[in-house]
Amino acid sequence: MGLTAKEHSPGVYFIGGGEQRLLATRNLTPGRKVYGEELIVIENIEYRLWNPSRSKLGAAIAKGLKHNPIVPGSKVLYLGVASGTTCSHVSDIIGNLGHVWGVDFAPRPIRDLIDHVARYRMNISPIFGDARQPREYSLQVPMVEVLFADVAQPDQAEIVVKNANIFLKKGGYAMFSIKSRSIDVGRDPVEIFSEQVKVLVARGFSVEELIELDPFEKDHALALASLV
Repeated sequence: MGLTAKEHSPGVYFIGGGEQRLLATRNLTPGRKVYGEELIVIENIEYRLWNPSRSKLGAAIAKGLKHNPIVPGSKVLYLGVASGTTCSHVSDIIGNLGHVWGVDFAPRPIRDLIDHVARYRMNISPIFGDARQPREYSLQVPMVEVLFADVAQPDQAEIVVKNANIFLKKGGYAMFSIKSRSIDVGRDPVEIFSEQVKVLVARGFSVEELIELDPFEKDHALALASLV
């Protein structure tokens, strides 16, 4: 049986054949890889396989995320973008009509994002900045429909709220990767996930999904919340 591509949600695909079921996005830059991922061509369309062990968003989708608000045309603020592994797949999904602003405070990953990813993808704007100080980059980022946060800080939920207050449109979504060990290595991760979600709820969010990311990411969860 040949490989087929079945759309999971707008811009996200499962590549299958026999018992295979591999996560993928349609490559915005055909012929070019970002992190050594495999490229697969089906019916003259090139897809990039998406490794869920290297992406919190990919892991959440692989674990059954019901609603992915990142769709073609979306405007996305990405906190903790690093060198752009997940951001590159977000770039594929949103296409040329969308845009992602990627913030990180580490110089080396931002440099790698610029040199190896954003140089070839016009829908990515790298920002060297501290996600705890969103006012510092407020002139560079417009209002967005989706805020994606992957920051390893003890005040992770507060960072999401601070940025959402400035940049997230009413009715928009926050996708929040919760890293329990960055908050407290000695406590039950499930308790920490619950506490972080409560911070969002107290600040006006409605939490729609909370997905633990094992076995792809140990002691991690991803929360999907809408700003009501």
